[in-house]
Amino acid sequence: MARKMWMRGTVAALSATALLALGACSSEQAPAAEGEETTSDDGGETEEAGDELISIGFSQVGAESGWRAANTKSIQDTLTADNGFDLSFSDAQQKQENQIQAIRSYIAQGVDVISFSPVVETGWGPVLEEAKAADIPVILTDRAVDTEDDTLYESFIGSDFVLEGEMAGEWAVEQYDGEGYQMVELQGTTGSAPAIDRKEGFADAIAGSDIEVIDSQTGNFTRTEGKQVMEGFLQKYDEIDLVFAHNDDMGLGAIEAIEAAGMTPGEDIKIITIDAVKDGMQALADGKINYIVECNPLLGPDLAEVAQKVVAGEEVEKRIVVEDKTFDQEAAVEALPSREY
Repeated sequence: MARKMWMRGTVAALSATALLALGACSSEQAPAAEGEETTSDDGGETEEAGDELISIGFSQVGAESGWRAANTKSIQDTLTADNGFDLSFSDAQQKQENQIQAIRSYIAQGVDVISFSPVVETGWGPVLEEAKAADIPVILTDRAVDTEDDTLYESFIGSDFVLEGEMAGEWAVEQYDGEGYQMVELQGTTGSAPAIDRKEGFADAIAGSDIEVIDSQTGNFTRTEGKQVMEGFLQKYDEIDLVFAHNDDMGLGAIEAIEAAGMTPGEDIKIITIDAVKDGMQALADGKINYIVECNPLLGPDLAEVAQKVVAGEEVEKRIVVEDKTFDQEAAVEALPSREY
C-alpha cells in the first residue's frame, strides 16, 4: 500500500504511552484498548485476511443523538471485512481529549487511514501533525477542523452547515415574516462546526425580517438538555412564537417542555429543526414540528470510497458535500415509510 513502514515503527515506539492511555478514556472505550471495536465478517480476522484489508481507525464524537446513532451505524455497516476494511472504532463521549488519545493510539497501531468527526473545530494541529509525520492520511467526516494547513487531512466529507441554517431561516421568513415573531434558539455544542455554521446561516437568512431572536443557548445537541433549556425559556419569557433547534433531538426536547407547560407544539409555538431522523420526521408528520432541514448521516459509503482511493494513491476531492433535502409535514408523511434513519 506504498506505506512508509519504517516511519510507522518509529512513531509507534514514541506513541506507546498514548495507546495505553486510551483504555482509561471511558468505560465504553476500556475494552477497545486492545484494538478498539474491530469489525470483520466473522467476528474475528485471520492473519492472512488482515494483511489484505485496509485498516482504518475511526473516532466518533459520541452517541448524543439519533443522527449520531445513524451515522455510526452507516460507518460500521460499511467498513466491514467483506468490503475490504479492518475497522477500529472508538466513542469519544463528546470529549476532545478522548478523540486526541484515540487518534494517537491509531498512529501507534500504524493503521492505513485515520478518520474522525471532530467534537469542536479548534485544537487539532499537533495530533494531525503527528499523523502526517507517520504518513497516515486523515479523512474528516461530518465536521471540519479550523486549520490554515489543509495538507493535514486528505478530504472532508459532510453537509454544508451554513446552507442548512440558511434553508431553515429562508423558510421561516417565507412563513412568518410580518407576524412579529419572537424566536428562541437551541444551539448545538459550543465551538462545534454545525453549531457555529447553522447559527450563522439562519441569522443571515432572517436578517431584514421582523423575526426577533430573543434568546439563544446551547442544548449540546441532546434531547435532555434541549428540554431543560426550553423549560428555562418558557419560565423567562411571556411570549415565544418560534423555536429554531440546531438538531431534531433538541427540538424533541423542546416539544416535551412545551407540552408540559400546557401548550401545543407546532401550533402555539412553531418549531424548525435540522437533521430529519425518524423521531424528528414522525414529530413533523404529527404536526408537532413545522419544518425540518435534512442533514444526511449516511456517510459510510463515501468514507469507504475515499479511503480506498487514498490508500491506492489516487487523487480525491478536498471537500465532498452531502446532498440534503427539506421537509414539511406532507413531505414527511410521504418519506417516513421508506426512511432509512
